[in-house]
Amino acid sequence: MERNTKSIFALFSIMKYSFIKSSTEWKMCPPPDKPEVAFIGRSNVGKSSLINALLKSKDAAKTSGTPGKTQVINHFLIEEQWYMVDLPGYGYARVSKVERVKWEKMVKNYLLNRKNLVCLMVLIDSRIPPQQSDLDFLAFAGKNGIPFAIIFTKADKQSPAKTQQNIQLFKAKMLQNWEELPKMIITSAQSGLGREDVLAVILEGLEEFENNQE
Repeated sequence: MERNTKSIFALFSIMKYSFIKSSTEWKMCPPPDKPEVAFIGRSNVGKSSLINALLKSKDAAKTSGTPGKTQVINHFLIEEQWYMVDLPGYGYARVSKVERVKWEKMVKNYLLNRKNLVCLMVLIDSRIPPQQSDLDFLAFAGKNGIPFAIIFTKADKQSPAKTQQNIQLFKAKMLQNWEELPKMIITSAQSGLGREDVLAVILEGLEEFENNQE
């Protein structure tokens, strides 16, 4: 119980973090001796901003107006206990088709082989209607049994009604092929909306990993 209380305090307060390394393939990642939570989404979905908001940092993850800025697997060690992983985005990016294929292979190999991955946070832009690239990626995750949650980003950029409208459209699209929907969280890196909900999901994954080690 003491360890869980410490984990909760560490998650919801300002977390101690350190950048560990960047990897161009999953075999180069740190040893899988700690649980890790990964973040992914279409290019320009606001992934770096959300990671910074979770860590209460301005520059842990590099933000950019240029889609496709993250091109490697970035590991951050949080509270000396678990890894936060920033993955390259999918979809549109101003790179060659050869580079996009290389990124896709790198990410898929990571997701299929990283046994200490406790949750994949799939970021979806709440401002736009369902995108096929998002639906295809979620289908890949579901087919391969990858534990994930859907994080809707940039909710502060429009009215709550518009956000809900787009999310309902997304749910309807998913229910065409899914029997049940995964956990979904509405967030804003700007206002902090949804931060505690995302961290609660992370905590669940960390505790499950810890229980499985006993």
